[in-house]
Amino acid sequence: MAQAAQPAGESQRWIQLACGVVCMAMIANLQYGWTLFVDPIEAKHQWGRAAIQLAFTIFVLTETWLVPVEAWFVDRYGPRVVLMFGAVMIAAAWALNSVANSLFVLYFASVVAGIGAGSVYGTCVGNALKWFPYNRGLAAGVTAAGFGAGAALTVVPIAQMIASHGYEAAFLTFGIGQGVVVLVLSFFIRKPPATMAAPKKLSRLPQSKVDYAPRQTLSKPIFWLLYAMFVMVASGGLMAAAQIAPIAHDFKVADVPVTLLGVQMAALTFAISLDRIFDGFGRPLFGWVSDNIGRENTMFIAFTVAAGSLLMLVYHGQNPTVFVIFSALFFGVFGEIYSLFPATCGDTFGSKYAATNAGMLYTAKGTAALLVPAASIVAVHYGWSAVFAIAMALNLGAAFLAMFVLKPWRARFLARSAAEAAAVAPEPADWQGKETAH
Repeated sequence: MAQAAQPAGESQRWIQLACGVVCMAMIANLQYGWTLFVDPIEAKHQWGRAAIQLAFTIFVLTETWLVPVEAWFVDRYGPRVVLMFGAVMIAAAWALNSVANSLFVLYFASVVAGIGAGSVYGTCVGNALKWFPYNRGLAAGVTAAGFGAGAALTVVPIAQMIASHGYEAAFLTFGIGQGVVVLVLSFFIRKPPATMAAPKKLSRLPQSKVDYAPRQTLSKPIFWLLYAMFVMVASGGLMAAAQIAPIAHDFKVADVPVTLLGVQMAALTFAISLDRIFDGFGRPLFGWVSDNIGRENTMFIAFTVAAGSLLMLVYHGQNPTVFVIFSALFFGVFGEIYSLFPATCGDTFGSKYAATNAGMLYTAKGTAALLVPAASIVAVHYGWSAVFAIAMALNLGAAFLAMFVLKPWRARFLARSAAEAAAVAPEPADWQGKETAH
């Protein structure tokens, strides 16, 4: 009987991962599809882009800052009830957007959307970490890829519905549809059995030998260095995600046909589609790369490539083909922050509280979102090239910090954690010490 049960348990893990990926894809439009609605809303209500983009900032702040709270509910009551709640909230949010006739209603809908998206995001990532104790980094990267690439399949249908029936119909139709899919999948989500074993094979990368509780983690200056780097890189990516449509229109490339590999689309639609695909693909890819060459080395490569892509957009972004290719490349190396930073956090502060500690670090995305409205203001006075230049400088700064500050600092921090663990529990220090010395 025990032997027969094993394959079922193995298949259940992949069912749980697949459900999580689809649920993440259903909330992707709340962030990455938003840019399609900005100009239509402005054309109808003339509230100003900066005022409309404040709704995006409110969404990201609510979605990120409440993830630690929502993770607590998942641990306390299980993933299903939290996912069901999130399904109702994301459907209600876009239904409200469809009838919003004031900024207050738009902002209130953003709060609702943020609570719903955070509930789904925190539940799916947390559940993946628990179901895949042997390869948590890959499971989290694949799950996060659903969020990064999930909007790719619906960009064209949403854009077409906005053009043919108005943005209100697109909000209502896709909002209800996304909510229903998450609600149905919530009935398949379950907690893993309590007897699932911890990984037997240790990572080749340096790992903390101490499990730091959330309060301890917050007291460590190295956590705040990670937090600052996360903000620096995330701010540029969130600005681009929220503003890509206005940028394309201002560069006068939005409706220009672009042909790549035999496929022709309007530059804006092509860019958004490729952005989502590259973003989603980059998350597990860079997680895998970092497992082999190290977290900081991978950060340095990714952040430098992002800066180079932004430099191309500064000087050649008004060429529609360059706009499509380098915006896609930028997002391909931007999405990795959602696999690299949680993995680095787990390596540094231990696995026991990894979900909560990673949730606290994830709030940096909300802090970065505060800069999105500022990008519109800078663009009005100095143009989008100035915005890209600022984002480029932030990426280069984060690349420098990763290689020359974070890397040696983490090495010293992990060495101290190994010494601390050896002093408390000398018996298992032998096999752990070999891994640390390596």
